[in-house]
Amino acid sequence: MSKGKKEFRIGKERLYQVVRKPLLTEKSTKASEQNKVIMNVALDATKPEIKKAVEDIFKVKVEAVNTLRVKGKTKRFRGIAGQRNDQKKAVITLAEGSSIDIGSGI
Repeated sequence: MSKGKKEFRIGKERLYQVVRKPLLTEKSTKASEQNKVIMNVALDATKPEIKKAVEDIFKVKVEAVNTLRVKGKTKRFRGIAGQRNDQKKAVITLAEGSSIDIGSGI
């Protein structure tokens, strides 16, 4: 028996459901200088799914994936309370020499 990591399999359709959109903020732009990309991902996405999706879609090598959940804010409009959707962000650390051009690969 091999003692290496199991290969993680994910369907092509699920790849594009996992990665929603890149976040373009001042903080994410600074993080890109350290080979990090910040993206919105599906709420039910796992770290192995996110890693596989980014590697397959953008053809890069991913070193690490950190995730965080952001609760939706309660907002009021003309006395009616509503709530924004919850989000999940992924901070993806790329291998040295890898980079993602946000406009390509989708």
